[in-house]
Amino acid sequence: MQLIQIFLPIVEKENKDFNFQLYTDIRTELTNKFGGITTYTRSPATGLWKEEADKTVKDAIIIYEVMAQDLDKDWWQNYKQMMEKEFQQEEIIIRTWKIDLL
Repeated sequence: MQLIQIFLPIVEKENKDFNFQLYTDIRTELTNKFGGITTYTRSPATGLWKEEADKTVKDAIIIYEVMAQDLDKDWWQNYKQMMEKEFQQEEIIIRTWKIDLL
């Protein structure tokens, strides 16, 4: 079993929130494809990273999480590219790991 997490930005580069419908559409698509989804949206997570040695960037994100029997890397790479275009981001982080259900 694979656990897949998708980190989505909340705020556009112009400091305004993305259209809520975009998140709804992604949530619906992932639920239909994988049979369920967990969303971490109550309190946005904060990401920090060093863009340059003297510049720290802060980002507010939400996390979508799905489980899949197998990891279809081609599908996820295409989906990632679509989300990067929709959110106008250089990169959308998607991370996965193998899990065992008890």
